[in-house]
Amino acid sequence: MADERTFDLAVIGAGPGGYVASIRAAQLGMRVALVERDRLGGVCLNWGCIPTKALLQSAQVLSLMRRAGEFGIHTDNLRADFGIAVKRSREKAERLSKGIEFLMRKNKVALFSGEARLTSAKELEITGRDGKTSEGIRAERILLATGSRPRLLPDVTVDGEVVLTSTEAMLLNRVPASMIIIGAGAIGVEFADIYQAYGTAVTLVELLPTILPYEDEEITALLHRALIKKGIKILTNTSVERVTVEAGQAKVGVTSKGERQALLGETVLVAVGRLPNSEVGGLKELGVATKKGFVAVNEQMESSVAGIYAIGDLAGAPLLAHKASHDGIEAVEKMAKLDDVRSADPRRIPSCTYCSPQVASIGLTEAKAKVMGYTIRVGRFPFSASGMAMTLGETEGMVKVIADATHGEILGVHIIGAHATELIAEAGLAMAMEATPEEIAGSVHAHPTLSEAMGEAALAALGRAIHI
Repeated sequence: MADERTFDLAVIGAGPGGYVASIRAAQLGMRVALVERDRLGGVCLNWGCIPTKALLQSAQVLSLMRRAGEFGIHTDNLRADFGIAVKRSREKAERLSKGIEFLMRKNKVALFSGEARLTSAKELEITGRDGKTSEGIRAERILLATGSRPRLLPDVTVDGEVVLTSTEAMLLNRVPASMIIIGAGAIGVEFADIYQAYGTAVTLVELLPTILPYEDEEITALLHRALIKKGIKILTNTSVERVTVEAGQAKVGVTSKGERQALLGETVLVAVGRLPNSEVGGLKELGVATKKGFVAVNEQMESSVAGIYAIGDLAGAPLLAHKASHDGIEAVEKMAKLDDVRSADPRRIPSCTYCSPQVASIGLTEAKAKVMGYTIRVGRFPFSASGMAMTLGETEGMVKVIADATHGEILGVHIIGAHATELIAEAGLAMAMEATPEEIAGSVHAHPTLSEAMGEAALAALGRAIHI
């Protein structure tokens, strides 16, 4: 095979795992091929993280404008154009996708557009988007970074008009009068916030006892109250039995505490999680082992077949873009046999939900820490006691620090409130450096800032709170 078809590494999937891995591999001197069947940036950039955050920003600006009188600003005849918000979100995604294309050229990564199929552990066949043309490449190693897709409910047909997944929900050209959202994880809660701001009557349906069921229960209770205050209806401990569409309207049959009821809505959003895209051509034939749909990998991120690796959503939870990027860097650095490659500790990967108020966390919840047998100290600092939060008019929420009472280790940090998704970075750095509450409290936080709440919560965990 000609040299231009031979590579050190072939990466399948150009999402936040695949394209980051490609750049890092090129930096390490590898000749890299990157195969993508759709748009550079994957689901995250094109249909997930970026466009949804753009829509959330529009929704939050709209919500703030409705409160403008608090700040002495009068907004008579306020109008909101959801179509423009959607257009803006697409523009941001398109711009970033083009930016990735530039990065590929800059790092001399060879791009191939089409569907990849493994014909051996070192060879790929790429079928073009026309479904007819194909070409082959060879690589010493193959890295699978194919991501995930929305999980669907059995016997529920997504039509893109009445019954939606997150992809269709961010492209609607209208604001529906009502929406039933099945699943109150991060995706469901974020879309509830978006559409409620634009006037949609939203009902959140969750099978488990709480919304954001993997977050700290104290935090989710505060969020539950905040969403109810906005007018969002929430049904927890509620199972969905069926979804039907009649005369352009959805009917969702649900059961809660043994009682059945029918919910009616103009639209239904199915947001019950995601499934790994492990149906890559040739994987099964080559004997690549999977577990519950995820590719099983070892500490090197290598699959059961030597030379084939998997990262990101395909390699298992948590299904987060930043985890995929870290996986990609870790995998190629281990391929290059670098010293001191940092593996991602699942307990030190932050989780963020960008509704208003925002929720962000890292590490163990209070309940999980107790189940694991820790004797803990818990420090809380409410934003209602923060000078900066008061000036912003964002006093809802708090910072919660959980520490091991015996050794001082920070076990978890949980934040609900304005800019929580930015504030969590300090907690991530502290846990990566194995800092203690004493060290966070001893770090001088600028005044007035929201970040002071982190220092105050650490002080509270030590029994030395100043401002509460």
